[in-house]
Amino acid sequence: MKNKTLIKSFLMIFLLIISQISPAQLPKETESQKMQRMKWWTDARFGMFIHWGLYAMPARHEWVKNRERMTDEQYQKYFDMFNPDLYNPKEWAKMAREAGMKYVVLTAKHHEGFCLFDSKFTDYKSTNTPIKKDLIKEFVEAFRAEGLKVGFYYSLIDWHHPDYTIDSRHPQRQESDAEYEKLNKGKDMNKYREYMKNQVRELLTNYGEISIIWFDFSFPGKNGKGRADWDSENLLKLARSLQPGIIVDDRLDLRDVEGGWDFTTPEQYKVDKWPEVNGKRVPWETCQTFSGSWGYYRDETTWKSPAQLIELLVESVSKGGNLLLNVGPTARGTFDNRAQERLDAMGEWMKVNSRSVYGCTEAPAGLTAPANTVFTYNPVTNRLYVHLLAYPLGRLTLKNMADKVKYVQFLHDASEIAMSAPREGGQNDLSLTLPVLKPPVEIPVLEVFLK
Repeated sequence: MKNKTLIKSFLMIFLLIISQISPAQLPKETESQKMQRMKWWTDARFGMFIHWGLYAMPARHEWVKNRERMTDEQYQKYFDMFNPDLYNPKEWAKMAREAGMKYVVLTAKHHEGFCLFDSKFTDYKSTNTPIKKDLIKEFVEAFRAEGLKVGFYYSLIDWHHPDYTIDSRHPQRQESDAEYEKLNKGKDMNKYREYMKNQVRELLTNYGEISIIWFDFSFPGKNGKGRADWDSENLLKLARSLQPGIIVDDRLDLRDVEGGWDFTTPEQYKVDKWPEVNGKRVPWETCQTFSGSWGYYRDETTWKSPAQLIELLVESVSKGGNLLLNVGPTARGTFDNRAQERLDAMGEWMKVNSRSVYGCTEAPAGLTAPANTVFTYNPVTNRLYVHLLAYPLGRLTLKNMADKVKYVQFLHDASEIAMSAPREGGQNDLSLTLPVLKPPVEIPVLEVFLK
């Protein structure tokens, strides 16, 4: 009897060990099931990213704690003084909707470790600052009321948690293994991993339906962190079990794991073609800033113009991707005037040109965009959209398209564009006669009705 008990105990311990080291079994789905789950996202094409935290107070980059190698004690003043008294997420949501955005992702916790929500697992949260509010709660209510899908960004990195080990991205990063070993003595990443899971469970349980979770970020290698450090597979399994329809980015270091991610995330650059993994096109979203910073940066001056931002949007759609455009609110909880101006400008353009964005993708093979134009295409309506990045002088030629087009109009006012054969050569080319003066639209769009 004693031996049976010992054997049983041994088996239980063995199974426990195996469960801890074996990969989590992620939900299985077919390619068509995945496409259906993500359809709202691929149709939406345009979302708002919001980076907001204590770093809005120094107002000189969201990595200020890292860049200036601040200690927790030096950074504490921002926590003690954080009071966004003008925070009105209804205004944020209205601006996002009017800009033409269809979803939003907010930093529930960034690298600094500060939480915008009332977590039971830390005191380092907005409810313990002078504002004394769960800022996430008001946020999700406001954006849902405007019809936007809601997502959360959650940093895997944490520069505040006592058990998070010092690494190469940490403000207290070191030069030698001996120094790292000394600083990390007594820290327990197991406790930190449990902390992350507890917070993800809160975020995906306490705020209704969450459409996206944006984990950020892995950096495997010497003095780095990857999937083993995060227990990525089990973290993802948890997220999918709590929100089965959720869409997840690719920054958990699970690119080689089936079901380990939904879309890839080129950051701060325009892709030159539809991204591929193992020779196969994949869903993708480029995350971009108005300027050179994600968080509010008072003195930053490299702000993109409305035309550049619109071009970035349509370029992304033309290669089958989404644009997640970031706003960094101020420490009082407002969008600064530069952000508002650009959101307003994009909204004015989207009011009359959104048909060239929503539900659109890359143009069919064989259709070649003329110089200084970008094609997008809606496969449901069979309409091609020609974005005129530089306004032509009177004529625009669509190569080898005369037998493919039945009608052309400006999208902004539905005014007809005259079609004719080209004056010289190109027997199947289509010549379009445009007004001499550019229409009063930042980037004019031609709507081409294909046969």
